[in-house]
Amino acid sequence: MRERRSSFSRRKVCKFCVDKVDYIDYKDTRRLRNFITDRGKIIPRRISGNCAPHQRQLTTAIKRARNIALLPFSVE
Repeated sequence: MRERRSSFSRRKVCKFCVDKVDYIDYKDTRRLRNFITDRGKIIPRRISGNCAPHQRQLTTAIKRARNIALLPFSVE
């Protein structure tokens, strides 16, 4: 049997809620790049710590930025 982890892991906090961001802009590529892996995938909510509404806004913003070539779809 595996041993249970005795240490307490701290819950991740949504960065957009902390900064009180109402709208995630697709033109803000510097912020959006933090939520994309080096392979070009969107980082999931359970890893990034975003809340559900901001994760949905983030996903649409990344997809819009990809469509107008501000962000890459994948790595060459």
